[in-house]
Amino acid sequence: MSELTGEHDTGRTQGPRAHGLHVVHDGLRQAPPLLLIHGSGASGALWGPLVPALARRHHVIRVDLPGCGQSPPVPSYDVPAQADRVAAVLDGLGLRAVAVAGHSSGGYVATALAERRPDLVGSLALISSGPAPDALLPQPLFLRALLAPPLGPLLWAMRSDAVIRKGVGATAVRPVEIPDAMVADLRQGTYRTTRAVLRCNTAYITERSVPERLAALGVPLLVVFGGADPRWEPSSAHRYGAVPGARVETLPGVGHLALLEEPAATAALLLGFTAPGGDVPSVRP
Repeated sequence: MSELTGEHDTGRTQGPRAHGLHVVHDGLRQAPPLLLIHGSGASGALWGPLVPALARRHHVIRVDLPGCGQSPPVPSYDVPAQADRVAAVLDGLGLRAVAVAGHSSGGYVATALAERRPDLVGSLALISSGPAPDALLPQPLFLRALLAPPLGPLLWAMRSDAVIRKGVGATAVRPVEIPDAMVADLRQGTYRTTRAVLRCNTAYITERSVPERLAALGVPLLVVFGGADPRWEPSSAHRYGAVPGARVETLPGVGHLALLEEPAATAALLLGFTAPGGDVPSVRP
């Protein structure tokens, strides 16, 4: 069986909420820790296709951010506040110098975590994380209708599983299989929460770009971008070259959802980056 999709025991546990966040653990607890942070409106289930491969070498920790998946809503979705909640989870586990990977705006929470608690972050991987607002492309019409007034609240209330799958797949450039667990989690999210999260994410990168934030931190950095990302200008990935020692990788023919479009290649990059010596295999043609 494929190590990405085959069924096998990864030592998965789902404990009670930790500091208000739903947390899932995979792999051996004594293995090197790897924290996975999802993006806006998604949940930890988005990482599902990568987990079997990652859990062979890591203690994989997935969180549902506030108001997403199985985590309850909170009064504020400011990115630094979300990072503080994630930090509390790691503190509760007694972990330090963790490898942290964020997808899309999950990369902003990961960056804020490194800014606020450098003791907790040993390395950082950003996947499809736009560097600044001016790199944002015009969004697919379906998503604009779903996420903005006046139609957004009405469409949101009528979402079916098929509509949710269409919304998730709108930023991919190839057919993707969306985990059932992710669809179930997305049904829990509200329109108001999703709008609030998006506003806070925009405020965070407007205040200061992600490369600028990371340049002074000295944390090892891997950046992965889809070469055909319809959400962020793909060439904007190279702005992360301003971060000393950063490794920037492009996945040709991949959109915004590398976790679903190319899970094997994405997992290989993460495993190479987090291995002793950090030997990241190149995927450029």
